[in-house]
Amino acid sequence: MRAVGVFPGTREVRLVDQPEPSISSSNQLKLRMLEVGVCGTDRDLCAFKFGTAPAGCDHFILGHESLAAVVDAGDAVTTFEPGDLVVAVVRKPCADPACAPCRAGRQDFCVTGRYREHGIQGMHGFMTEFLIEEENYVYPVPHALHDVAVLIEPLTIAEKAFLEFQAIDTRLPWRKDRRTSVVLGAGPVGLLGAMLFRSAGFDTWVYSRSRTPNPKAAIVDAIGARYVSSLETSPHDFAASTGNIDVVYEAMGAPQAAFDVLQFLGANGVFVFTGVPSYSERLSLDLHRLLRHMILRNQVAVGTVNAGPDAFEHAIRDLGAFHSQWPRALASFISGRYPIGAFHDAIHGGGIKNIIELS
Repeated sequence: MRAVGVFPGTREVRLVDQPEPSISSSNQLKLRMLEVGVCGTDRDLCAFKFGTAPAGCDHFILGHESLAAVVDAGDAVTTFEPGDLVVAVVRKPCADPACAPCRAGRQDFCVTGRYREHGIQGMHGFMTEFLIEEENYVYPVPHALHDVAVLIEPLTIAEKAFLEFQAIDTRLPWRKDRRTSVVLGAGPVGLLGAMLFRSAGFDTWVYSRSRTPNPKAAIVDAIGARYVSSLETSPHDFAASTGNIDVVYEAMGAPQAAFDVLQFLGANGVFVFTGVPSYSERLSLDLHRLLRHMILRNQVAVGTVNAGPDAFEHAIRDLGAFHSQWPRALASFISGRYPIGAFHDAIHGGGIKNIIELS
């Protein structure tokens, strides 16, 4: 079967032939991969900025945003049958018996850092024709979401961030009024986060680089949020427009821009970081002013990565709601669909979300 392989040692990304896998355990599923989404992480992996192959292998198969169909199931599988649509989780738990989160099935909170991730760290990814996966690492997807289901994994990032925000927000039980959310970045993870906050009733703003008009701003307008370009409006003037900012969902991995907005977070506000920055960017911070501001205004800054079972379940539910409420806006996320042989075009092409179709 064909797959897209990344060879860190020789700095190559190319099609490879892999043996078609077979079920070897009663709790396993054989999946036919249908679609794999491409994101900035994949571009960084193909630029060899990070990424590790499975032990004893000179390459790893790319891909962590998936949609698949079940083609076979082990004897102990009770939840799925051939023809079901599923998405698979990205991260697998570490093996350390002392890692309480991993032992509890919450490897998104792993404390050792020795987890494995499909298509990223120590595991082959989804950009292949077939995959074997255990039943408890996949989630069922309604057939009605087939055309947009590849957005479920990026939505889980926003879902986990929202769950973290909600947990922190319980400290303010008197808050009943309409609140303001700011999304930093208008990539898929940011736009899906904007949809999530809008659906929860927040007055939502998206602050991103691209000048208007642009396709991302059009999506923001379509869902009833507001788009502002950071090239056209300074953080100070932006914050003056939004009023008190209750929560910032950062989804761009640009630390200077994030900290420039953090100083305008409102009283009792929460700032959620999700974008992993590179080490190369130099930062200019007025730490005394920033810390004084955060302490005196009871603010919280939290980082979050990956997603747990609750985030996957909420993402499937909420993507269905978005599909009903904003079908055209959601469909416009998909910029292009490419065969696996054109993976270079999919990875390096423009647009919001490119997809590789495997079947």
